[in-house]
Amino acid sequence: MARLVDELKRLPGIGAKSAQRIAFYLLRADREQAERLAQALIEVKDRIRLCGRCCNIADGELCRICSDPNRNQKLICVIEEPHNIMIIEKTGQFQGLYHVLHGCLSPLRGVGPEQLKLKGLMERLRDGSIEEIIVATNPTAEGEATAAYLSRLLKPLGVLVTRIGMGIPVGSDLDYVDEVTMRKSIEGRREI
Repeated sequence: MARLVDELKRLPGIGAKSAQRIAFYLLRADREQAERLAQALIEVKDRIRLCGRCCNIADGELCRICSDPNRNQKLICVIEEPHNIMIIEKTGQFQGLYHVLHGCLSPLRGVGPEQLKLKGLMERLRDGSIEEIIVATNPTAEGEATAAYLSRLLKPLGVLVTRIGMGIPVGSDLDYVDEVTMRKSIEGRREI
């Protein structure tokens, strides 16, 4: 039981108490349920890989987005992690392609450009068919540093590099907005 709790604690967002609750849940579950969970974990490790084009998760050579001929092949949205794709896709507004960096620049954690999936992005730009790169990294210090780095890296290649808008969330009240968010909102304003 202690070994199971220790392994569960290694998962992101799972602390000691959550790991203990999950372990006791699994102990009470029937054997078939535990086997289904174990089999699902093994299948994910055996079948899921990175897309050969965008570094998203895929069960084949290309992910479902890169395989879709209806997507705008001239537009790439650069994101930090594969799960960021789901957030953008839920909007139904973006019909381009993606490129997943699998992280962001963070010198304090030893993450430099070499650790990011940048080589594939550069290769995708080689033929000149990409017209715009939208940088959709998180609005953190590391995400901003990554966006600035990408801008300096990509602009000399003649591609339009844009950044997602940031600022005040829809439905919020100006009384509760901090000065950094307000500054970003003013900087990112657009004509109406």
